[in-house]
Amino acid sequence: MKTNRLLLVEDEADIADLVKLNLETEGYKVIAVKDGLQALQRMKEESFDLVIMDVMLPHVDGITVTENIRLTNTEIPILFLSARNSTQDRILGLKKGGDDYLTKPFNLEELLLRVQKLLSRSKVSSENDIALHEYSFGDNYVNFDSFEARGNEGTFILTKKESLLLKLLIENRGQVVSRERILQTVWGYNVYPSTRTIDNFILAFRKYFEKDVKKPVYFHSMRGVGYKFTEK
Repeated sequence: MKTNRLLLVEDEADIADLVKLNLETEGYKVIAVKDGLQALQRMKEESFDLVIMDVMLPHVDGITVTENIRLTNTEIPILFLSARNSTQDRILGLKKGGDDYLTKPFNLEELLLRVQKLLSRSKVSSENDIALHEYSFGDNYVNFDSFEARGNEGTFILTKKESLLLKLLIENRGQVVSRERILQTVWGYNVYPSTRTIDNFILAFRKYFEKDVKKPVYFHSMRGVGYKFTEK
């Protein structure tokens, strides 16, 4: 069974230690950081299943961190922790991309239940996605079950990683897919290829499917952000 990885962003050491201990007791893998800059860096380097975000943080506040996360990842559940308990604060947190909002001081059992519910909801949403078996774009065709494709040079066979990456991009057509999500889906948690490796896959897709590789219509690299598939 997969172990859920959680990012805990909390600058108060006592709270961070207590929350981390209780989450780990429940079987979660918890990475704890103390400020917003560290949180953003971790999100770039690793994949997580849920973020627990304090609002008042050093350097970059939790709301701003969340807005940055949502630029490239709209799916990961984010649970805010905050000493600010007004209705306006809650609404702001949810408007800016939070999925839930828990005020300090909080009951640990309630925190654990909220984490569990957010993870369960995220899993159900993922499982309910319609499986993509084949896809056509322009004069091109891909069968994701057999890895068979048709492009500029006729019919050929994709590698497994090419198929996984192509499917991920097409399933999220029109949206930027972050490098972190590609790592999680195509390579798994424990292998971290360089950005250049992913760029080479994109270049290969252009060679396979683009009429003019120098003026791509379908496959785009968004420097420092991620990769995107678009149609005409």
